[in-house]
Amino acid sequence: MNSLIVAAHAQDPSLQTFEDDVWWITLIKLLGVFVILLLLTLFTINYERKVVARMAVRPGPNQVGPNGWLQSLTDGLKLPFKEEIIPKTADKVVYFIAPVISATTAFTAFSVIPFGGVVSMFGHKTALQLTDVPVSVLVLLACSSMSVYGVVLAGWASGSTYPLLGGLRSSAQMISYEVAMGLSIVAVFMTAGTMSTSQIVKAQAEGNPFHFLGMELTSPSWYAVLLFPSFIIYMISAVGETNRAPFDLPEAESELVGGFQTEYSSFKFAMFYLAEYINMITVSAFCTTLFLGGWRAPWPITAFWHGANSGWFALIWFLAKLLIFLFGFIWLRATLPRMRYDQFMRFGWKVLIPVSLVWILFLSYVKLANNELTDRTKWLSIGGLVVVVLVVAMLWPASRKPRELSVEEQLAAKPPGSFPVPPMDLQVPPSPRARRAVAERTPATVGGDTETKEV
Repeated sequence: MNSLIVAAHAQDPSLQTFEDDVWWITLIKLLGVFVILLLLTLFTINYERKVVARMAVRPGPNQVGPNGWLQSLTDGLKLPFKEEIIPKTADKVVYFIAPVISATTAFTAFSVIPFGGVVSMFGHKTALQLTDVPVSVLVLLACSSMSVYGVVLAGWASGSTYPLLGGLRSSAQMISYEVAMGLSIVAVFMTAGTMSTSQIVKAQAEGNPFHFLGMELTSPSWYAVLLFPSFIIYMISAVGETNRAPFDLPEAESELVGGFQTEYSSFKFAMFYLAEYINMITVSAFCTTLFLGGWRAPWPITAFWHGANSGWFALIWFLAKLLIFLFGFIWLRATLPRMRYDQFMRFGWKVLIPVSLVWILFLSYVKLANNELTDRTKWLSIGGLVVVVLVVAMLWPASRKPRELSVEEQLAAKPPGSFPVPPMDLQVPPSPRARRAVAERTPATVGGDTETKEV
């Protein structure tokens, strides 16, 4: 570990600023991160309500504060003073620890996110980041993995069936989509050559030259362009990881009342609510760091303003990218319906993970081809890969959808006098008028004899 830290400092001298910070500078940055997360949470809740209200063409919060912007603040102050009801069958210790785990891991994950470069704070040079280590990305992934324990323990400790089902759903969901998220980040490691968040931002500062098929090319500065498949997979996995619509299956009120937090109220429910929105902010900030250049301004701004990335201006670009990504969460909630659980799990295991593995293999080949293979070998291998893909596509068995039965065939397939059963494929059953029309045209069986009804 010491060798890794020394190597990281040799690559980026700005990492040395974390060790040179005096204790009160570190305390100020710690309080600053805490306050920023709380303010962003209050803003995001109101932001979501107003955006969804605008999309649904209805009034949003508009009574408390200027244009309703203090509504989420009053809700946050109200929750701790509400009556707390604890089930008699609950495990009191675990019931109390579960929301603490969720909130603590949500705050801790933000400690390795860089807000900006090195700035001057009260005469001391320090980086706008609480801390950074050579494996910062693994620290953030570990915090997101630990948050699963809070949800699972909350469902189990409540002593009720529906929270337990919600906790089991959430454990399967978050673990499944963490695999796809981790595989999408592997591509960033391979391209940047580091796991430090500040180093990844630095690697996106300018395009890196590389050779491919004998040509010298320059990669785009943002990994969202260079690693577009990884960017898409990460965004989908982030929605599943944070239990947001259309993947909010652990809290499906139509099935599980309220999911794992059904039996929680007052301040404990507020901690779960806070953890959900902080997780949204964390994965948005993580995506900004890994794929959108971090705190650096986009190209049109830097082309005309050379000092855009200096000093405290970097915080403006970081928050702007963060809010754009949060708008994506809200947009999805306002437009897409909730998926079925089997569809959701099938999509994660059979689509996202295989695509991630194939993409990582392709990137590995590109790096190998640039370093070791000759031009002839490169062309032959690419041609062979194209042939294999075409052969697999031609030989892949086509999924034949069964022919849909008509109304007459559906009624004829049922035995006489059978109780009507809803269709298994969730299609709309035939209307009563169609049933009567078919019954009038078909012969009726009375006492074993067949009689034809006259129309």
